Amino acid sequence: MIGVSKLYCGAVEPGDVLRYRRHSGSLPSHLLQFSADKRPVVVWNVTRRCNLKCRHCYAHAGALAAPDELTTAEALALLEDLRDFGVPVMLFSGGEPLMRPDLFDLVAKTVSFGMRAVISTNGTLITPEVARDLQKLGLSYVGISLDGAEATHDDFRGQAGSFAQAMAGVHNCQAVGLKVGLRFTVSRLNFREVAAIFDLVEEHRIPRICFYHLVYAGRGSKLVDQALSHAETRELVDLICARTRRLFEMGRQAEVLTVDNHADGPYIYLKLLQEDPARAARVLELLKMNEGNNSGRGIGCVSWDGAVHADQFWRHHSFGNVRQRPFSAIWTDTSDPLLSRLKDKKRYMTGRCAACRWLEVCGGNFRVRAEALTGDLWAPDPACYLTDAEISREKT
Repeated sequence: MIGVSKLYCGAVEPGDVLRYRRHSGSLPSHLLQFSADKRPVVVWNVTRRCNLKCRHCYAHAGALAAPDELTTAEALALLEDLRDFGVPVMLFSGGEPLMRPDLFDLVAKTVSFGMRAVISTNGTLITPEVARDLQKLGLSYVGISLDGAEATHDDFRGQAGSFAQAMAGVHNCQAVGLKVGLRFTVSRLNFREVAAIFDLVEEHRIPRICFYHLVYAGRGSKLVDQALSHAETRELVDLICARTRRLFEMGRQAEVLTVDNHADGPYIYLKLLQEDPARAARVLELLKMNEGNNSGRGIGCVSWDGAVHADQFWRHHSFGNVRQRPFSAIWTDTSDPLLSRLKDKKRYMTGRCAACRWLEVCGGNFRVRAEALTGDLWAPDPACYLTDAEISREKT
């Protein structure tokens, strides 16, 4: 996760992080990516059930719940273990998490345990009553997915009217003072509509927007040929930076982030090196604290059936199941060769990644994407758009 507003527009400085001693338990949400202890943010796919059928769904969600989803008792035991392990944030995802009948009970328990509870949703089920109840429970944040302007979004989601319903969900959250933001997965099918999404952020005073680079997992694996070219990715990041700067110049310090391509960090640093060298030096400090991709270390995933994964996209490999062992025991057991290597993956990178001057701040980018396209887990991520000159260690 790369904070464009944090890095490019100066919303965060290294001193902001250091005054909390970089411990995840004491850091506010917007600084968690800079924590030193890297207690994992856990994405929990609480159900496979969904009322939509999105073209890029990594979970293959559908109309029916999976038969082996964790029971309420098993879910509460998981939350107790995560509390004791020091997990700072529980992200409830799906499928569509609001289709799980006991979700509100799970959110309430998460908050009572001192963890921050957030949900990732398509927004269509957030009625005024649901928004009010989530706000009363102490939910920290609602991330609502959009895939473009109305026609594009409805096509992606497979349902006419889903854009209007999602925006109604945004407004219902805002009406009760519940923090809400947008999530946008970028491909060639919609990246020309990024400007329109920024228009929505401006018009509706939405405080947060995350742009997700496409990952080839689940139904998203069928969109490999719709991934952006390197030139298109650079154009995308330039646009995101420019529109973020515009928000700040308007006095609207929205949080803007890019996710799932850690080449964005060095790219923004190099951009600032030309525009504002003093700021660039401080950005490099923050990038070193961030450490790049944290799959299997700073982020983890629990599936609806209790399986533990390195992240929500790495569903083809499980480290164990919380029905047999607590998450904390699974996460710290480095006898699994993949989990052990992911916790220190810079040692295992090959090709241009191994020789890259940005390896310490990128962390080797997205391993699951490299594996999906090359069959080699440690090969360079094909979505890295930095040139050979930009990654050369001979540069000062």
